[in-house]
Formats: sequence, C-alpha cells, structure tokens
Amino acid sequence: MKRTLLALATAVPIVFSAHAADKVKVGFISTLSGPNAAIGGDIRDGFNLAIKLAGGKLGGLPAEVIVADDQLNPDVAKQNADRLLKRDRVDFVTGTVFSNVVLAIAPQVLESKTFFIGPNAGPAQYTGAQCNPFFFVSSWPSEAYSEAAGQYVTQRGFKNVVFLAPNYQGGKDAANGFKRYYKGKLAEELYTKLGQLDYAAELAQIRAAKPDALYVFLPGGMGINFIKQFVASGMSKDIQLVVPLWGSDQDIIRAVGDPMLGLFSLGHWTIDLDNPANKRFVAEFEKEYKRLPTGYAASGYDTGLLLDASIRKVKGKIEDKEALRAALKSADFKSVRGDFKFGANQFPVQSYYLQVVAKTADGKIAHKTMGTVLTNRGDAYVQDCKMK
Repeated sequence: MKRTLLALATAVPIVFSAHAADKVKVGFISTLSGPNAAIGGDIRDGFNLAIKLAGGKLGGLPAEVIVADDQLNPDVAKQNADRLLKRDRVDFVTGTVFSNVVLAIAPQVLESKTFFIGPNAGPAQYTGAQCNPFFFVSSWPSEAYSEAAGQYVTQRGFKNVVFLAPNYQGGKDAANGFKRYYKGKLAEELYTKLGQLDYAAELAQIRAAKPDALYVFLPGGMGINFIKQFVASGMSKDIQLVVPLWGSDQDIIRAVGDPMLGLFSLGHWTIDLDNPANKRFVAEFEKEYKRLPTGYAASGYDTGLLLDASIRKVKGKIEDKEALRAALKSADFKSVRGDFKFGANQFPVQSYYLQVVAKTADGKIAHKTMGTVLTNRGDAYVQDCKMK
C-alpha cells in the first residue's frame, strides 16, 4: 500500500468550526498492476488532477489519498479495504475498476458506514433492491454502455450480431444491457476468461457465425489484444466492430494506432464535449501527463470534483453523515460530461454518446462525437430501490 500526502497546511490557515475535520482521508483501491493497470492509473491520474487543481484539497480540507493495488484479486481488495477502514480510518473509499472487486469490498465498506464512490464499475446488484445510502457511483451503471450499444446497433439495422465479454459480473451486466435494447438476432453470446489475452478460439467462432456486427466488452489489456488479433484476422473489413467508450480509448489507440480509425463506440463522455469543465479538464490533463485523457480519467476527475463540492457544501463537517450524503446526492458541481445528476438509487442519470475514432486537425487520433444515443438515461432497476 502506498500512502500519498497530497496537501499540507497552507501558510495562511483556514479556520473551520469546532466540528470540522482537519483533513479528509480517501482510500483509493484500484487495479494498478498487470495487463489492466492502465485503467486504474487513468482513474488515479484524473482523481489526483482534480485535487491538484483545487490546491491539494477537497472541499477546503487538506486531502490525504492512501493508494492500494487490488491486483484484480477480490481477496487482495478485501485485505486492502480492511486496512483502510480499521487502521487508516478513511472517510471515503473510491478508485475501483472491476465490478467483482466492488462486490468483494462493498459489504465491509458499507457496514462501516463509510461512503463508497464508484468511479468506474457500478454493479447492477446495487442499483435496485440492494441500494444503500453509503453506495454512490459517479460514472455509469454497468449495463448502461451496452444498452447504448444495443440501441445504436438496432438503429443501424444490423440483424445478426455476436456479443463477446469476459465471464464475470461486468460481462454479465453488459449482456443484459445489450439485449435489453438490441432487437435483432444474437448469433453468438461468447464469454472469455477474465484477463484472457489470446482470442484465437473466439475469432474462429466469430468467423463461423458470419455476423454483420460484433459488440465487444473487453476492458484494458484484453481489449488491446483482441482488437489487434481481430484486425490481423482480416475480419474487420467485413464485420462492423462496436465497443464501449473505453474499448477504443486512448490507451488502446496508443497501442493499436491507425487500425482504430473508423471504430464506433458508446459512452457517457467524449473528449470533444463542448462545455467549459471538459475543455479545462482535457487541457490540464494533457499539460500534466503529456497524453490525452481517457474516459476512465474523466470519471476519476469527476469523482474528485464530486467530493470537493460535497465536502465544501457541508463546510468540512464530514462526520455529519446525513448532511454529507445529501451534499453528495445534490451533485452540485460542473461535470466534464455536461448535465449530470443522481437517481434515487445514487447512480447517474445522464446521456450516452456515439463516437467514432478519427484524426484531429493536428493529426492526433481521438474520438469525434457523432450524436446522442440515449438521453437522461438512468438504469433498469431504480424502481426496486426503496431507499429514502
């Protein structure tokens, strides 16, 4: 576990009321090693950038972020959470990438009445009957990207589609979301091992199915390897590949290059969204890290903005859980994605965009927004959440 002190007291002290905390402690559990390390790194970098731009603080309080690598191992993640909650006594837990890790640590985080803020995976279990006052997701419900993909594929008139995802909770959520909106025939529904990097067998099945489109839900290094192998197979000339936002994100573009051009993706954010918060984020991220941001980084950044605004709203009194929860629910900040609010289950209600990978005026490869596929979409299970 790595401890990073992001801010010290400034030369001019800020006077808080007697009940205000002297600092805020954030436990940041993320996947920071192995083939999927870039995902956790992007979320971390976006989150840290938000804190840096706020003067090293969250809501006016010096921010201490304690970073732990879950190694994409639920047991390791539970050990990390146990230390962060009992030894470090963190005020918030965030940073998670994969839904199986979220499902592993959420019970102990919620039992301790510590706020969990999911910057990436938002498992369907917590959108409905298992919703919890201490469980927030600042990114998207796990099924949402795939709902948008199903809608887009249907609008395009594709009638014979193959679905491919890892065999874990996130992959199952993706399948449910895609099938909710896709109205054609599902030629194959294929599941791989989580972390798999060789797709020869799956590519053979795809070739045999002869689909007109292929929807692939493979995060991180899995997606990089699949797209390289898919292009090498020659099938990309005849089969339209559609992916979630992160399936064609900058991490994959940097690894694959020009073969990414023309690939369509769906997501809650895109680099060219025309609003002041997004323009500042993109410019500051590129300045700080010398690379273009990903959707993961955007979600990490927005999570930082959410915490900053919420802690500021309660004037640093983070021990007042009811007031802090109300401040979080209000989402009183300017999001990089534009309009954003929480639904009754504390998951986002937002729009989802169609992007295509294209070259910018200065020759870079990046997303270009083509339109909005779903507007003000929440999720399919919010009616089952009875939380007040």
